[in-house]
Amino acid sequence: MKTLEKKRALVTGAASGIGLAIVHEFHAQGMQVIASDMSATRLAEVYGALPAVRCLAADLSKQDAVAQLAREAGPLDVLVNNAGLQHVSPIEKFEQAKWDLLIQVMLTAPFQLIQAVLPGMYERSWGRIINVSSVHGLIASPFKSAYVSAKHGMMGLTKVVALEAGARSRNITCNAICPSYVRTPLVEKQLADQSKAHGIPENEVLEKVLLTQNAIKRLIEPEEVAQLATFLCGEGAWSITGTAQQMDAGWLAH
Repeated sequence: MKTLEKKRALVTGAASGIGLAIVHEFHAQGMQVIASDMSATRLAEVYGALPAVRCLAADLSKQDAVAQLAREAGPLDVLVNNAGLQHVSPIEKFEQAKWDLLIQVMLTAPFQLIQAVLPGMYERSWGRIINVSSVHGLIASPFKSAYVSAKHGMMGLTKVVALEAGARSRNITCNAICPSYVRTPLVEKQLADQSKAHGIPENEVLEKVLLTQNAIKRLIEPEEVAQLATFLCGEGAWSITGTAQQMDAGWLAH
């Protein structure tokens, strides 16, 4: 998309999975991309062959580090809040520290970054904010109280930002992408673990365990999420704002 050339974008959680795919897709579109993740070493390994991508290490679990990331990134046209993590536990055994960590990384940090970049978007009358949520931003599953709460909160934040930004500019949007299981290193590792836990062949884990709710029994590829993110950045997507873009292979059609 010619309209995206030279646009400045920040992508969090960019060292693997969905974030990595989004950075590559944005770079291919001619955008000036800033990739952020916790480890400077890992970022250097991943983007060593792409010197045009600027790398900024930041620990989003610390509010001061989030604020510093926003300052170092500078004015942005596109913000992708993608960083996330998971912790599975019954509520009565869920550690407070784990709850605080997930809420900070997946809800408070996105709020902080949005708060930092919106004034510049208002000044330039253009901006795209994309929050990588989850199907769990729309429904719940047991034992994932912090993750589900953070993702539901992200959906509420997405809608509020869309309303406020829409009242200020005709070309600033905020949307959430809500995928079901995506082929990431975390999910790939689960295949072997679930195979052992359920006593079934690894090639049956997807359909019989992870994808039981999906109408289409396939993992989503990170590149497919990146393609949707790129579309949402385009001029033709100006009317799409405040939405949950479901990529759930029919999960929520039940």
